[in-house]
Amino acid sequence: MKIASFFSGAGGLDLGFTNAGFKTVFANDIWKGCWKTYEENHGITVTKKSIAKIEPHEIPDGVIGFIGGPPCQSWSLAGAMRGIKDPRGKLFYNYVNLINKKKPLFFLAENVPGILSFKHRPEFMKIVKAFLDIGYIVSFKQLNALDYAVPQDRKRVFIVGYDKSQMIKKFIFPKPNDKKITLKDTLSNLPEAHPAQEKNYTNGQELEVLNHEYMNGGFSTIYMSRNRVRSWDEQSFTIQAGGRHAPIHPQANKMIKVEKDKMKFDPKSKPYRRLSVRECARIQTFPDEFIFKYNQIADGYKMIGNAVPVKLAEALAIQIMNDIRTMNKKKLNFNSIQKKHTTCSLN
Repeated sequence: MKIASFFSGAGGLDLGFTNAGFKTVFANDIWKGCWKTYEENHGITVTKKSIAKIEPHEIPDGVIGFIGGPPCQSWSLAGAMRGIKDPRGKLFYNYVNLINKKKPLFFLAENVPGILSFKHRPEFMKIVKAFLDIGYIVSFKQLNALDYAVPQDRKRVFIVGYDKSQMIKKFIFPKPNDKKITLKDTLSNLPEAHPAQEKNYTNGQELEVLNHEYMNGGFSTIYMSRNRVRSWDEQSFTIQAGGRHAPIHPQANKMIKVEKDKMKFDPKSKPYRRLSVRECARIQTFPDEFIFKYNQIADGYKMIGNAVPVKLAEALAIQIMNDIRTMNKKKLNFNSIQKKHTTCSLN
């Protein structure tokens, strides 16, 4: 079953859908930092221009699904929260427009929890209405990745729609898993990571485990304003798109509070270092054979932090795949019954 990917990045969402049985035949992203990684891992060429400039005929025929996460900075609680006033916020409507013109069986969109904030909720509901107006049955929900076999406390909003002319059903989000995956489950078998080269350039192919290198440099006062360490038996903090904000490896003790908004490292602890690019990738549930291509390791952190965790994407994709198969089975049974009745009447 063919799908098209937008705002693809490294393709965490795409890999989850691939694992569930879909095939990505179209990918799009304007950031050149992700192109080589996407193309070498997914085996297709990225369309390297803004979604606003993509014409419907450029998307291959036979595509039944659109997936993507329009840029989240406009809606992030940690950012300026400009929302629809930010040109990046308007890209959501370009996504709606392409869906309207191609009419795929389903679509999925992902964004940060801030899009449901009091400030942005009215605009979010306009986006939902835009999907409803072009003929889709829409479901949306905030999910936490740790409920779906991802060792990370990461909340994101997902919107899923089914074309009501093809599939009269509302998407039901998959139930959370009872078992939670820990940092020990995820990282304990990795060898010691390497610091990046000078000016945070990559060590390249010299590493025993590729991408297993961490960013050097100090920690800002903002970084030191709260604890950045999760224990081995916990899930990670959210993996962000900036290497300087990467959580601390769980070998270290939790940070000590000095005063309000001021923490310090425990002098009795094992060394404090940021998680490596590969460790962040594992926490985002990318397999080790998925190799991130970059010169500056900041680009590695950015690709991984912007991605949808693979296992979370897979859980959603499996639910969509099951709905499509159920629909096709019902159609097959209905057509068989119709054919039987037609044959009887002719006799």
